[in-house]
Amino acid sequence: MKFRIKHEMRGRMRIHVSQKNMSCRQADILQYYLSSQKNVTSVKVYHLVGDVTVCYVGNREDMISLFKKFSYEKTEAPKAFLENSGRELNEIYRQKLIMQVVMRMGRKMFLPAPLRVGYITIKACQYIWKGIKCLAKGKIEVAVLDATAIGVSVLQRDFKTAGSIMFLLKIGELLEEWTHKKSVDDLARSMSLNVEKVWLLQDGQEILVPIEKIVPNDQVVVHMGNVIPFDGVVADGEAMVNQASMTGESAPVHKKGGTSVYAGTVVEEGELTVLVKEVGGSSRFEKIVTMIEESEKLKSALESKAEHIADQLVPYTLAGTALTYLLTRNITKAVSILMVDFSCALKLAMPISVLSAIREASLYNITVKGGKYLEAIEEADTIVFDKTGTLTKAQPTVADVISFNGEEPDELLRLAACMEEHFPHSMAKAVVDAAKERNLNHEEKHSKVEYMVAHGISTTISGKKAVIGSYHFVFEDENCQIPQGKESVFASIPEEYSHLYLAIENSLAAVICIEDPLREEAAAVVNSLKLAGIKKVVMMTGDSERTAKAIAEKVGVDEYYSEVLPEDKAKFIEAEKEKGRKVIMIGDGINDSPALSAADVGIAISDGAQIAREIADVTIGADNLYEIVTLKALSHGLMKRIQKNYRNIVGFNTGLIVLGAAGVLAPAASALLHNTSTLLISLKSMENLL
Repeated sequence: MKFRIKHEMRGRMRIHVSQKNMSCRQADILQYYLSSQKNVTSVKVYHLVGDVTVCYVGNREDMISLFKKFSYEKTEAPKAFLENSGRELNEIYRQKLIMQVVMRMGRKMFLPAPLRVGYITIKACQYIWKGIKCLAKGKIEVAVLDATAIGVSVLQRDFKTAGSIMFLLKIGELLEEWTHKKSVDDLARSMSLNVEKVWLLQDGQEILVPIEKIVPNDQVVVHMGNVIPFDGVVADGEAMVNQASMTGESAPVHKKGGTSVYAGTVVEEGELTVLVKEVGGSSRFEKIVTMIEESEKLKSALESKAEHIADQLVPYTLAGTALTYLLTRNITKAVSILMVDFSCALKLAMPISVLSAIREASLYNITVKGGKYLEAIEEADTIVFDKTGTLTKAQPTVADVISFNGEEPDELLRLAACMEEHFPHSMAKAVVDAAKERNLNHEEKHSKVEYMVAHGISTTISGKKAVIGSYHFVFEDENCQIPQGKESVFASIPEEYSHLYLAIENSLAAVICIEDPLREEAAAVVNSLKLAGIKKVVMMTGDSERTAKAIAEKVGVDEYYSEVLPEDKAKFIEAEKEKGRKVIMIGDGINDSPALSAADVGIAISDGAQIAREIADVTIGADNLYEIVTLKALSHGLMKRIQKNYRNIVGFNTGLIVLGAAGVLAPAASALLHNTSTLLISLKSMENLL
């Protein structure tokens, strides 16, 4: 690719691509190519001017070499990325706005007055017809007010005012539609699948392969807690599938052989072998967009209240217009009031504020699935943390493997990794990663693997039963025993670690010591949340009392609970809600899912289980708990903005009504000031809160 450097500084470069025009598709391909490079930290492609701004680390010459090697034809960007980038949407609405302005100026400059009057009259009839249809349904809403204002202007032969009103209304509609669609698309993209590898069933064996290798009619195995990556039909197995992300229904659906399953839904219980029917990602994206658009999740209570008040104020505006005319017998003063209403600004500024806040959250790698959750975060006074992978680091590591059956620690770790690799949990990942680091290849030696939530894994290897999991699961549920003569070794296991217990044929084979270090920022985040208005911080974990107490003291939580089951977390949250508290739950595992659902706001850490991310109302993508504080600040800023908007809209428009009734403002001036203020407040609402 040919290019020239327009400006550069250390770690940042702006280049101009030497081509006549850059299409949206070409810009997306270039965006994908650069953003997928390891040394690129951020990139923006401005297709209208053919410029690219890129921030990078490392050698300047390496960056230049990347541009030189780039070719649109040779770069393969994922179909879903190109279809759902949002760049084309922005271009469409930009062109629509430009066209509206150009057409209006063109009509004023080149269209003869009689033709211009005819055009305005025809357009006015469309608005009047909408108002009549609204009245026919027994409703007096904004459409009636718009129809009356435009109709009275036309009857007065004030076509200039009528044209201005319709122009500003159209611009407002386009801005609202654009902002809404862009926010919904941004939200849908963040909710779309992020699956890199899947289990392919081949010759009776499960093989972990990149998702790009899958083609229609392949069979993939989806274990409990994992997302179904493709649309397909169940070929084998039974499971309860959570379809909330697709249908909005909260109850899981039973799936068995022959039934259809959909990409993005999650296996809550059981296991499925899915015959793949469709591998494209676009259908998933479209389904999410439809679900969001039809859902009331995007509306906070304040937003819904503002819209309700907006509709309620319409009759009062009409009554004020009639009363002014009766008292003054001055049609100009009456029409001046009619030109002003609270509804447009309230109905435009409030949704834009919420959707802009959701968009801003995405800049911090935070996905918020609706405005009402931001409001709930602002009102929350209690926050419940899971420990593992949340308050502690998301990448625990294996510190030691202690053998109890005479086998080499590496062989026991190999066996543990073979069992653990099927299920999403941070401790399971630590075992698998440790085996990989030691180059321990673990072929599938076991039969069907069963996973007991918050307990452990059970399978059969070479005809022998093998279990791995917590102390409670291995020793109390499965009644496993410590080998004779090994009691002193067991008693001397280091207490500073979390422990996974591996047993074969009811005899302890190994204890895997997991180092689960506390996040450096955990204590500071807890303190910051308390300063931000959280009155009660709780930690709940399935770990032992000893481990839980040590972490709780370091972090500074108000309460902690150890050795809890998933249902215990959910029951605690329900009990807190019954006391009138607003509760946030933060977790990352399958065992956190019931609590995430029960809380007023469920926040999932993105490195955790896929089911947790699907069920949660908010997902934090950054590996930093400070984003929770950022989220709290965003929600506080949004509520302040909504209340400020409400005061500004009511105050300014009330002033216009008074000035109109006093005869200070003419109808055209009232309309212009009202619509201009509406657009300015709406544009102000698009600004970042932080």
